[in-house]
Amino acid sequence: MFKALLLTEEDARISSALRELEDRALPEGDVTVRVSHSTLNYKDGMIVNGIGRLVRRYPHVPGVDFAGIVEQSDHPDYKPGDAVVLTGWRVGETHWGGYAERARVKADWLVPLPQGLSARQAMAVGTAGFTAMLAQKALETHGVTPGRGPILVTGAAGGVGSVAVSLLSKAGFEVAAVTGRPEQADYLKSLGAGEIVARDELTDAPSRPLDKERWAGCIDNVGGDMLAHVLTQMAYGSAVASVGLAGGNVLKTTLLPLLLRGVAVLGIDSVMCPKDKRIAAWARIARDLDRGMLAGITETASLEEVPALAKAILKGQVRGRKVIEI
Repeated sequence: MFKALLLTEEDARISSALRELEDRALPEGDVTVRVSHSTLNYKDGMIVNGIGRLVRRYPHVPGVDFAGIVEQSDHPDYKPGDAVVLTGWRVGETHWGGYAERARVKADWLVPLPQGLSARQAMAVGTAGFTAMLAQKALETHGVTPGRGPILVTGAAGGVGSVAVSLLSKAGFEVAAVTGRPEQADYLKSLGAGEIVARDELTDAPSRPLDKERWAGCIDNVGGDMLAHVLTQMAYGSAVASVGLAGGNVLKTTLLPLLLRGVAVLGIDSVMCPKDKRIAAWARIARDLDRGMLAGITETASLEEVPALAKAILKGQVRGRKVIEI
């Protein structure tokens, strides 16, 4: 038997409750993991609350990330006792996820726990930090380097944003952080932000196709009108790494920033990212991430607290990272 947060559907309404399940209820897979930690992402909030129909089959165990120890393996890459991490691959959506004491998944979805990171630290990073690193690497590959100008991070007080601000600052970038919560200014400055930009400055759709050039790069968690507004302020030859859509999935813009300033929009997918890129990103996270910063932006919660936290994250009431101790 194992404990899990189980979602059920009745009359098109989703409810959640802690349940004791039998091992035979686990889905197909060639590796069984004893889960020690998971985390809370915006997508988890949507899934637990039944928003967006991300889950199509119930009952269901959510949790898009987890870390733990291999208990049983039918795959040559893993043996009992190996420490592993999983993010993405639609685990927690189409496949049972990490809000449980056990998970059974395909071996190809796992990566070894990076050397120098504990399971708790890996989940403090989670999909959010992994996505932030993919975004930073994409900007660097495009030629966005320290010294070219400030990098804008939208939704900066959230999970992806918090890690992005810290990673960029440590890499030598000048960081401007966007937030709608003025009380988070000191927090963002402590992560390395040199400038705080009020969300209200960018919330509305742009009034003109091109504005004053301000940003050498951007990691955007919001999308919608804010991304359209930011595009008008991007400098010549700059790039935007698009990682989220908290402000909407429709982008109403013109081609002028792309055609007249050579601005690139780089889509960042952390879900189906190939394994070799995952391992490289995790290795750099383990090398570059400030452990003290990570501890400072991380709070721990129990599995019992997930339903309430899942509502709070959708309202923008969760700061930094939440590690769920299983």
